[in-house]
Amino acid sequence: MTVQTSHATMVLTSLGAAPVEVTLPEYRRLVARRGGQEAAAIRTPGLPLLRYAVLAAGDTVRFDAVPFTVTRGVQGGQQTVGFRGVERGITLNVRYVFDSAEARAFRAQTRVSVDGAPANAFLRVDLPRGFESQEAKPEEDATHLSYAFKPVKRAASSIAFSKPDPGELKLESGPFTWLAAKNKYFVVGLVSDSLRTPFEELHVTGQERVGKQATAAQAEVYATLARGAVEFDLYAGPQAWERLRAVGREFENVNPYGGWLQGAVQPFATIVMRVLLWMKRSTGLSYGWILIVFAVAVRVILWPMNQSAMRSSLKMQRLQPELQATQEKYKGDPQQLQQEMMKVYKAHDMSPLSPLMGCLPLLIPMPILFALFFVFQNTIEFRGVSFLWLPDISLADPFYVFPVLMAASMYLLSWLGMRNSPPNPQAKMMSWLLPGMMLVMFLNFASGLTLYYFVQNLAALPQQWLIANERSKAAAPG
Repeated sequence: MTVQTSHATMVLTSLGAAPVEVTLPEYRRLVARRGGQEAAAIRTPGLPLLRYAVLAAGDTVRFDAVPFTVTRGVQGGQQTVGFRGVERGITLNVRYVFDSAEARAFRAQTRVSVDGAPANAFLRVDLPRGFESQEAKPEEDATHLSYAFKPVKRAASSIAFSKPDPGELKLESGPFTWLAAKNKYFVVGLVSDSLRTPFEELHVTGQERVGKQATAAQAEVYATLARGAVEFDLYAGPQAWERLRAVGREFENVNPYGGWLQGAVQPFATIVMRVLLWMKRSTGLSYGWILIVFAVAVRVILWPMNQSAMRSSLKMQRLQPELQATQEKYKGDPQQLQQEMMKVYKAHDMSPLSPLMGCLPLLIPMPILFALFFVFQNTIEFRGVSFLWLPDISLADPFYVFPVLMAASMYLLSWLGMRNSPPNPQAKMMSWLLPGMMLVMFLNFASGLTLYYFVQNLAALPQQWLIANERSKAAAPG
């Protein structure tokens, strides 16, 4: 049977009382398929999205072995679907409530209750074992398959399908705020209410692989049947940041960015995502132009700090001969050398920390670049967005134009940085080596990210040119 809401259509089956698939008309299936365009769908081939079972007194009652009767209704504008089945004297009930409110799009309030089960019974919920890819590059989509979870007292984390070897079991202890299965852009999650966290354990078992790719895994979630029932929100939809955030319970962190650097990367990724979405709402521009405006804006905001850093570098260059002479003169007296060095710094209104402080503004754009790298990994807002010759800014540039332009602009920045400076063989070598390394790296990165970095370099050229001219005037005699 089907339940249609304003943003999705869910198909449920009476054999197991579970959702089978969710169709999302607002998103296209991008993988090549005969028959032309069609809506994207969240489905696991040959299996329902969820499977339920009750564990009690050493016995397991699987819902998918029980034929359920179905009741449908509407209460206060909310569609309801109820399932009831009886097995071994135990009455099984599953009820889904679909709210028509925009804030609850892609969600169904879910209640699983069991009457007649022994004490200390548990509900087991099997998460999706995989997803039928909807992307233009299914093999790349498979690398994002994972189970994510949020322990109550810890940050969100994830287990990639490829992490456990076939047959290997990984166990995570709760309680959990939410748990989810996801691929690159879509997610199926179980979210506890704000008062109780019934999910106690997560078991993830590796499955056989297709070649070298892990396209399937098995995840079992165990929940205490408090008073014979478990309640949660079922979210089955896109990884759209604002949609995930509306779910609450930190569900927007279903993509725990940055690995062991999550504490530093996740806040930057959140800030960048909010700014890009705000710019999109405010300007109505496509995301290609949004990235260009954002890149220029970052450079303009950082202009004063970069200017100060570059001028500090110029002062250090002029200071070097005097520092070297002082070091040579007092090399046999460390205490006197330290005093004289401080006098030199003070005479030029600088300190020994000036070189380090001067470098900090130059490093500020890097966290933003890292954040964008992770944002492009799973943010569905960029999916399928075309720009100029790019068919999809979330995928690599098919013609390698922007990676080449990015590397060329990077070399030009380095060349300007060395202009009117004392000869430095190491700097000259790095001016070629670093752009070459970045070119190779960015060949397979999202073209939108490469576009952003290229525009960043272009926006930095005028400032680098002005500093090079200042360096030339400072070096001129008289």
